[in-house]
Amino acid sequence: MNKIELKDEKLKSHIDSLVKDEMCIFVMAEGRLRGALFHGTRFVNQIRLQHNLGILESMILGQAGLAAALMIPMMKGEEHITLKYETESPAKGFSVEADSQGFVRGFLYNERIPVEKPLDSWDLSPFLGNGILSVSTLHKEDKEPFISSVNVNGSNIAEDLALYYKQSEQISTAFNLSVQMDKEGKIVGAGGMFLQVMPETGGKRGSGSSKTSSSDKTSDDELLSRAELAFKTCPSLGQWFSEKGNFEDLIYGLFREFKPSIAVRRNVVYDCPCSKDRYISYLRNLPKAELDDIKKNGPDPLEIYCRNCGSVYNIPVSEI
Repeated sequence: MNKIELKDEKLKSHIDSLVKDEMCIFVMAEGRLRGALFHGTRFVNQIRLQHNLGILESMILGQAGLAAALMIPMMKGEEHITLKYETESPAKGFSVEADSQGFVRGFLYNERIPVEKPLDSWDLSPFLGNGILSVSTLHKEDKEPFISSVNVNGSNIAEDLALYYKQSEQISTAFNLSVQMDKEGKIVGAGGMFLQVMPETGGKRGSGSSKTSSSDKTSDDELLSRAELAFKTCPSLGQWFSEKGNFEDLIYGLFREFKPSIAVRRNVVYDCPCSKDRYISYLRNLPKAELDDIKKNGPDPLEIYCRNCGSVYNIPVSEI
C-alpha cells in the first residue's frame, strides 16, 4: 500500500498525545462474557487519507472499518472476512475486509455521497437505508467462502452488526462504534467495543454438561441484564480517546462488578497487500495484443488505482 502521511501538524500533534492504537481483548464474569476495546484514531484517519474522504464518508467508512477490526478477535485460526453492506440509497454501501493477522482494508461504493441539506444528526438511514448486510468467511483450507446475510435498515452500523450476530450466528453481541470530529471536521478520536455472551458450556459451567437448570437460566438473565446496562453506560469512545482516555480506566471502571481481566493486547492496522511490483506482475500477464497496444498507444505512465485502499501507482511502460 502507498501509505499517505498526515500533513496537518496540529492534528498530528494531537494524535501523538493519545494512547497508541491498539486492541485490548478482555474476559469477565468468570468467562461468561468476553469483549474487545479498540482505539483506532490513527486507523480511521488513515482510512480518510487513503480515500480522500469527506466528513460523512469518513464517518461511514470509519465505523465500518472499526466494525471489521472488532470481528478479528472472533476469528478462528487463519481466517479472512469480508463485511459488506449493499443498498440502493445514496451511499450505495461499503465493503471492508479483515484477516486474523490484524489487517483491515475497505472502501465505499460511492466515495462522494450527495448531501442535500446540512446534517443535524448522525442517523445514517438517509444515506445507507434498507439493505443487506453480509459476512463472507474464508479459512485457509476453504475453497469457497461461506456467506451469510441479514436485512437491516442502515441507520446504525453497530446495531446492524449486532443483529447479524443474533440472527446468523445465534450469539448475543453488542457493538459500540464511535468517530469523534472537532468543529473543523477533523477526526480527533475513534474507537470501538464489542461485548459477547459465551456459550453456556464455557466459563463457570465448563464441565461439558449441556443441561441448564431454571436457576442457571435466571442467573444468566440477571447477568446479561446487568452487563447490558453497563455496556449502555459506555461513554462516546471517540470522545473518550480524544480526551486522552486509556483502556484500563474504561474497562475496569465500566465493568468492575464483573471482575474483568485484559487477556490479550494486539495491533490492528489499516493496510493492503497491493504494491507496484504486484501490479507490474499482473500487467505482464496480459495478452500480448493488449501489451503491444499499451506500448504503442500508452498511456505512459499507466495509473493504477487500488480500490481496496485508495493507493495510486504510476507505472512507466518501460517497466512492464
